[in-house]
Amino acid sequence: MSDRFHQIIYLVCIFSLSSSVVSAENTANIADITQTQSEAEAHPLAEVAQSESVDVTKAKLPLLPVSEWGIAIGIRRADIPFAVSEVSEDTAVYDILPMIRFKNDYGYINGLEGGVHLWQNADHQVNVYSRFRFNDIPKEFQNEIKGQSFDFGLQYRYFDGPWTTDLAVLSDRRKRVYGYTRTQYSWKYESWALIPFAELRWKSAEFNDYYYGFEIEEAGAGVSASGGIKASYHVTSNLHLIGQFGVTRLEDNVYDLAVVEKNYQLESFLGIAFYPDPNEPFVRAAGKDKNDEYLRLAHGWATPSNIGDIFNFNAERDSENNQMSSVFYGTQVADSLLTMPIDIYFTPGLVWHYSSDVQSDIAEAILAIKVFYTFDFGPRWRVGIAEGLSYVSNVTYIEGIDFEGDDGKRDYENTSKLLNYLDFSLDVNVGDIFNHPALAQTWFGYSIHHRSGIFETSSMFGRIKGGSNYQTVYLQWHF
Repeated sequence: MSDRFHQIIYLVCIFSLSSSVVSAENTANIADITQTQSEAEAHPLAEVAQSESVDVTKAKLPLLPVSEWGIAIGIRRADIPFAVSEVSEDTAVYDILPMIRFKNDYGYINGLEGGVHLWQNADHQVNVYSRFRFNDIPKEFQNEIKGQSFDFGLQYRYFDGPWTTDLAVLSDRRKRVYGYTRTQYSWKYESWALIPFAELRWKSAEFNDYYYGFEIEEAGAGVSASGGIKASYHVTSNLHLIGQFGVTRLEDNVYDLAVVEKNYQLESFLGIAFYPDPNEPFVRAAGKDKNDEYLRLAHGWATPSNIGDIFNFNAERDSENNQMSSVFYGTQVADSLLTMPIDIYFTPGLVWHYSSDVQSDIAEAILAIKVFYTFDFGPRWRVGIAEGLSYVSNVTYIEGIDFEGDDGKRDYENTSKLLNYLDFSLDVNVGDIFNHPALAQTWFGYSIHHRSGIFETSSMFGRIKGGSNYQTVYLQWHF
């Protein structure tokens, strides 16, 4: 597939989820919601079969099933299977991974994979599907070789009680095809949730020759096998500890390559997550008092300054005057975090970076979880923080010069269109300022729009340091 086609698929997959949320009709009342919550058991790891089996032709649930959201961060460790002792001291590679979980009747995101439903019924799904593929080589070569990416394809899913079986066919951007078959079982006891899984991954000759033979040796097609267990422990309120351990056995024709040293590859993950509180289900308001959705319109200006300088009021002006505008939709998923009165929203957004003397028009798509804390200081004020993923159709000018660094010594072989996203905001209620009840759901504010590679800690973001910051002003309407 061409790079341009992959860019289009990225944007379409992200906004197929968000646009369907916006256009869905919410006809459920509080009684319906409460009944649904009492029947559906919140599961912090598994994609709950009951939610997947919703008949969308019947009574509408809330725009977002309240048991299906989450945000997590953790560290992944994986063995390096290649013979690299002559060029690197590393025997394993580590990644910091931020992850989002979300599901509605139109699609799902579960950590490093997600899909948009093409067809579904009570037991079956067919999805446009994407999954992140790691390339476990020494970290100092990951930016140069750039073998890791989100790949795209089709997925079939079958649900049978606690059992889930998946079959997917994917390809990278150069049409190197591979696929997998996976079966997993969901088990829950008190605060523990465990999901043992087994997977067969078949790979075309072109795939193996490139990613394992490095186009020097021919590996041929083959099938690898892996298995492991995912685990979650509910600590308190929204807080969970999550982990995963697995082992993969590479096929013999791959192991026989001169560049491959290990036949078995161990992989683990450990992190923390914030998921719905199973003891305090979130109930949406209804009717004219409903205000659990919002639209935010913003306009911003680029700055070469880092976040620390911005917070210290030492931000510099971009000499090229690069600007952007954005629109975000938010739908509330919780009204407390760790028992504190904090509102939590799932918020997709679309950003347009305007052309200038140094860049052409650039589109940006975002998926994030945002939290707000409201306090009174005269009028009502809110501080907000969002965490998520951002993908741009092309790297912006302000980001490109930051990748080069002030001293020009970073010298990355590749930039990354996919980066971690942060948003810091402060806003004030317009209705309170003007003592006008009709504007009670309108907020005016300032925010920092931030993209970064998390200091070279993640191959998911190209193993880079740097990013971009925009200072924006916005209006946000709740409804």
